[in-house]
Amino acid sequence: MLLHLSTWAEIEQYLKRSRAIVVPIGSNEQHGPTGLLGTDWLCPEIIAREAEKTADILVAPTFNIGMAQHHLGFPGTISLRPSTFIAAIGDWIRSLATHGFQQILFLNGHGGNIASIEAAFSEAYVEASFAKRHAGFAMKLCNWWDLEGVGELARKQFPEGHGSHATPSEIAITQWAYPDAIKSADYSPKIAPSGPIREALDFRARYPDGRMGSDPAQASPEKGGELVRMAASSLVRELNAFASEPLPG
Repeated sequence: MLLHLSTWAEIEQYLKRSRAIVVPIGSNEQHGPTGLLGTDWLCPEIIAREAEKTADILVAPTFNIGMAQHHLGFPGTISLRPSTFIAAIGDWIRSLATHGFQQILFLNGHGGNIASIEAAFSEAYVEASFAKRHAGFAMKLCNWWDLEGVGELARKQFPEGHGSHATPSEIAITQWAYPDAIKSADYSPKIAPSGPIREALDFRARYPDGRMGSDPAQASPEKGGELVRMAASSLVRELNAFASEPLPG
């Protein structure tokens, strides 16, 4: 069930049988010469929508702009400040909690978001703590690549040159979902260098084509489909386990 394609009455009925929701969250940033700018928000959205096809879960609209300041040296990247990102996540949480959602799972597609998402969770919890009351809701952060079985499958598919940015696994997922948008390029070197992440100009100088330790030429729609199906089934299990956790109060 997709929240944005539902009516308020349908959401009201959903809340009678479940108080859990999945929020895909990512970033709009460069992903090398062949990776789509939306890769980091597309991947969690693709996985969540695949899971929704086979299970009674609710998927929120995708939070598609995140923490990507280090990619601003490449055209098309859009980034929020940490304070803006944290505040916006907090408002999403408050809105959903107001309607009675109790288990809010953020399915993340960008490593640079992790610290700020967790900070947003702390901000939401501290309001209840200072008021000496139960929050009445809980949040959970899941990175799609950490879902059960996904990392193992990616390592099997791409034993060398997976890297940490513009990876063949994430690009394979977007190729599976958007075959008409598949790009090609000659990579030099075949496997990109690795190193630290700092500010935008430093990143562009260290990684001229945007890749980090990866060889995206290994990606294929077939491998992407395998990853999506594995991640979707794992997401359903993860959400069901989270939804069954009792809340105090």
